Amino acid sequence: MDADVVVVGAGLAGLVAAAEAADRGRSVVVVDQEGEQNLGGQAHWSLGGLFLVDSPEQRRLGVRDSLELATRDWMGSAQFDRPEDYWPRRWAQAYLDFAAGEKRSWLHQMGLRLFPVVGWAERGDGRANGHGNSVPRFHITWGTGPGVLAPFIRRVREHEESGRLRFAFRHQVDGLLVEAGCVVGVQGAVLEPTTAPRGTASSRTQTGAFQIRGQAVVVTSGGIGGDHDLVRKVWPKRLGTPPETMVSGVPAHVDGRMLAISQAGGARVINPDRLWAYVEGVRNWDPIWANHGIRILPGPSSLWLDAAGQRLPAPFYPGFHTLGTLKHLRETGHDYSWFVLTQKVIEKEFALSGSEQNPDLTGKDHRLLLARLKSGAPGPVEAFKEHGQDFVVANSVEELVAGMNRVGEPGMISEDHLRELLETHDLEIGNKFSKDAQVTAVRGARQYLGDRLIRTAKPHKFLDPRNGPLIAVRLNILTRKTLGGLETDLSARCMTESGEVLPGLYAAGEVSGFGGGGMMGYNALEGTFLGGCIFSGRVAGRAAAADV
Repeated sequence: MDADVVVVGAGLAGLVAAAEAADRGRSVVVVDQEGEQNLGGQAHWSLGGLFLVDSPEQRRLGVRDSLELATRDWMGSAQFDRPEDYWPRRWAQAYLDFAAGEKRSWLHQMGLRLFPVVGWAERGDGRANGHGNSVPRFHITWGTGPGVLAPFIRRVREHEESGRLRFAFRHQVDGLLVEAGCVVGVQGAVLEPTTAPRGTASSRTQTGAFQIRGQAVVVTSGGIGGDHDLVRKVWPKRLGTPPETMVSGVPAHVDGRMLAISQAGGARVINPDRLWAYVEGVRNWDPIWANHGIRILPGPSSLWLDAAGQRLPAPFYPGFHTLGTLKHLRETGHDYSWFVLTQKVIEKEFALSGSEQNPDLTGKDHRLLLARLKSGAPGPVEAFKEHGQDFVVANSVEELVAGMNRVGEPGMISEDHLRELLETHDLEIGNKFSKDAQVTAVRGARQYLGDRLIRTAKPHKFLDPRNGPLIAVRLNILTRKTLGGLETDLSARCMTESGEVLPGLYAAGEVSGFGGGGMMGYNALEGTFLGGCIFSGRVAGRAAAADV
């Protein structure tokens, strides 16, 4: 054997699995098709959001949460309805127990710290038993994605120094080694060295072949979001027709290859039609990878219009119901939509997803962080407003409409209609009562201290020049996460089509739908992607070490 445990993928789930297996005295090889500069994978680019239940941070802000409430929210969002949801449902309950139990203390012991204001993501579809978070649960890591990775990178590097763990970068797995029905290793091509910066496309020129044998193989290779053709292939009819145009929330190497490779080796893929695509993507004016899209994390005040300028109905407000909004927009026949807002809204409510878009949080810079409380939008947001091709800034409705029709499809937005929408909105701001459900939701959000401090603007009239300028943002569909994947039992062991355990093969992270083959069901509650990698990676690493 070349190692006791072979981990395929050097992202967050792979690092967690490798660290846990090496901690238990096992020799580990971590294989990845990219160079060492991509260590940590997609987690590096993330905002570092973690789903936690009844945390000290929540309690300090007056949020009363519980495992019971979180479970009802999760199950109302997941909407498990298939026979193959047996393991995903069990993984969901196990993850909820983890999020409400030792998750925070375990990460805290390793040095991970949290930003004190808890975000309220995916606020829901308006039903107590439906999709969404009843309370704020989105905990941002101090240090964002790199801060999440840091304790696990430290652990694997310590094992590397001791000789217990080694990395095989630029090793592209093309197949599993299967003997007598048992997975005993991986094989593939050695790729030429690369100096391509993190996140950018690297060469696929082959310089040789390899085989690495092990008593356990853990697949942690991520999802399919970098391959738009594959995304369109699995796009479910329930979400309408696949978009012709999308922006990429992940680099090209997030290609889903290991799903088919694992399937060819005997593993079962379930729920491939469950996916997560955001509807608030903007083209990065300073891209890192091809077709690079950034997601706006919006507060609740922007007016959301479809491509023709029609206001979206309840509950499709910013930050409420991602896939419900996606389904509605796909029925319009256009691949984009609009936020219409003011300078006051963008200053208070716009955040951009990604470690590189939040230098204060990523760099743990307290002085830069305090600047968020001053007038003006954060620097990265202002940069998008100034340079982003999806942004229109105007001092009048006439000017705004002209810009929207220039950035979008010509003639789609009517000046009279948009003016009427804005005037109607402003009439609802005159007193504390309103029949507009979005205005009511904004006022409700400001009852939460975290929203009032940094995430929700005070209701104001959009046409009042003192609140301007007016801003419109063209929103694109952004590929992101795979919610289905390799079916696994509660020990992260891959299952076969016949429902038996496939000996020697484990899976964790996005390639397993973050656990079980889809523990989030049809919808995610946010902050669950990194947490799913951590939890499933921990389970897989410990189980693989125990079975060796």
